[in-house]
Amino acid sequence: MKNKEPESHLVAEAIAGDTASFGLLYEHYVDEIYHFVYYRVKSHQEAEDLSEAVFLKAWQAMEEYPPREIPFRLWLYRIARNTVYDHYRTNKEHTNLETALHIPAPVEGPEAILIRWERTAELKEKLLQLNEDYQEVLTCRFIVGLSHAETAVVMSRSEQAVRALQYRAIVALRNLLTVEQAPFPTRSHLNGNGTKFVPATLRSGIS
Repeated sequence: MKNKEPESHLVAEAIAGDTASFGLLYEHYVDEIYHFVYYRVKSHQEAEDLSEAVFLKAWQAMEEYPPREIPFRLWLYRIARNTVYDHYRTNKEHTNLETALHIPAPVEGPEAILIRWERTAELKEKLLQLNEDYQEVLTCRFIVGLSHAETAVVMSRSEQAVRALQYRAIVALRNLLTVEQAPFPTRSHLNGNGTKFVPATLRSGIS
C-alpha cells in the first residue's frame, strides 16, 4: 500500500466509515479493476464509468456487506463482475473481449504491427463467439492474471470447476482457430514484462 499501512487496517477503517482509508484502497486497486472491466466492455469510456461504479458500490456496501470472508481485492473483483453483468443486462448487449486485441505492443515497428493486427483479426472474431463464462475465465486467468483459487472466488465456483471451465474454454477457442494459428497479443501495456495474453498453460490446457 502507498502509505505503508497494512491493507487489513485500511479495510477496517473504511468499514468504520473512514473515507481517507477507502481513498487509499481506491488508489491502490483502481487500475487493476479498470483493466478487468476494460476487457469485458467495448470502450475506454465504458470501462472508466463502470470502474467508478464498482468503487461507489464498494463504498456503499462497506457497512452492510463488508469484505470479511474473502480478501478485499477479490471482493472488489466480485463487485466488478456483477457490475459488468448488470451493464449488459441493462443494455441488452453481449459481453465480449473485443477491445482486448486493439492495443499493439509498444516496441513493435509499423510493419510488425500491421502483420500482427491482420493475424489477430481472426482471433478477435473467434473470441467473440465464446460464451460469457468462457470469456470470463479467460479474462480472470490470462488477462488480469488471477490464480485458479482467486478466479474461483470471483466467479463463485469451486477451484475444480474453474479448472474444468478453463479447459473447456481453451478447447472451444482452439476449435475456432484455423490451423495456422495467429500469435497472441502481449499484455506488456498492463505489466511491462511482455507476458503473453495466452501463455503456454493456455495452449496445453490446465496448468
